[in-house]
Amino acid sequence: MKAPLHLGVAGLGTVGTGLLQLLASRREHLEQALGRQIRVTAVCARSRAKPRAASFDGAIWFDDPVKLAVDPAIDVFVELIGGDEGAARASVEAALAAGKHVVTANKALLAKHGLALARLAEKHNVALNFEAAVAGGIPVIKMLREALAANEVRRVYGILNGTCNFILTKMQNEHLAFADVLKEAQEKGYAEADPTFDIGGFDAAHKLALLTSLAFGTAVDCSQIRVEGIENITAGDIDAASDLGYRIKLLGMAEQTPTGVEARVNPVLVPKGATLAEVAGVTNSVAIDGDFVGTLLLVGPGAGSKPTASAVASDIVDIARGLVMPPFVHPSASLKPYKRAEAGLHQGSFYIRLAVEDRPGAMAAITRRMADESVSLESIVQRQSRHQAGATPPAAATVILVTHETTEDQIRRALDAIVRDGKLTGKPQMIRIEELE
Repeated sequence: MKAPLHLGVAGLGTVGTGLLQLLASRREHLEQALGRQIRVTAVCARSRAKPRAASFDGAIWFDDPVKLAVDPAIDVFVELIGGDEGAARASVEAALAAGKHVVTANKALLAKHGLALARLAEKHNVALNFEAAVAGGIPVIKMLREALAANEVRRVYGILNGTCNFILTKMQNEHLAFADVLKEAQEKGYAEADPTFDIGGFDAAHKLALLTSLAFGTAVDCSQIRVEGIENITAGDIDAASDLGYRIKLLGMAEQTPTGVEARVNPVLVPKGATLAEVAGVTNSVAIDGDFVGTLLLVGPGAGSKPTASAVASDIVDIARGLVMPPFVHPSASLKPYKRAEAGLHQGSFYIRLAVEDRPGAMAAITRRMADESVSLESIVQRQSRHQAGATPPAAATVILVTHETTEDQIRRALDAIVRDGKLTGKPQMIRIEELE
């Protein structure tokens, strides 16, 4: 039997505790499958006295994760601290420099420092594995790094944030306002007290940055992703989309274009019959388009103690089997610089919501501005009207426009002109329509 694989686990929160539970419950199975034991030799957390639903008896306690990361007694450093700087970054860098394999669930750290960390891992011929950093228990990293290595990936997209999907699903099913559902998400623990990272699309952008690098062989560059959150989605948008045969989802999408990689996180209208439209609650889903394999769709829990611990454990098992490969498929020296696609060239249909002054000629002016930019309208629907004597601003009507295929640039120029005309009483809403299957 091979020598045991010794782990040092930094971070004993939800995921760390789940990992200890998993390794304990599957100890004999893993030993038989791998021909070696996996032992938790050392641990580190903020508080030793905090009650935890898992035992770490027999493990050496460290107060400093950096000291744990370089301890000669461990072979693998498991970073479950979180954050893109501070203790997480320092300990991961120290572990790699000391020749330790690293397993992490830290998407923020990798999105910001992934290229530098990959270079360090390759320099010391150790693994840097991060299956748990994207989509929880869904094995999308392994799919891109291993199963689809012979395919040319054309597009990767999906629902990458469970908090946003929970909010949009709840708004859809129960006809509730965004603020009310956000409050419930916070009460259930799906959203933080400051939910900006989730609802603003930034969490999904970090995950998409990693998928983009893996899919297209580019250097990780989160700053190049166009990000729009769901905070401006109203119950009226949800209802209007439903009447048109769509559901609103926050999607992360990256695809190759003739001018570079277009990577974006934004709300989109998805046909009700599409598989992604049926993904509800905190569930995540990732689709990958490959030239030989076609489209693969992975659906599963995007967060939580057990699913994330399962992903962390899968990375540990790979190391136990001796599998060490470049973190982003290609050696870091051969990763291409991220070339961002030219903005505004996306061809497609768009949903537009306007709060229009309820006055003669207002709609004629709007349609004229659309025509000026060669934007053809498929439908115009006035959903409701507010008539108030002496109202300030003037009484307004909510008007929903759906365009034929056009470019984002044309839409934005038309909307800028409409705003300048002073016919609106609020900011326009524009959402892409993605005709996914």
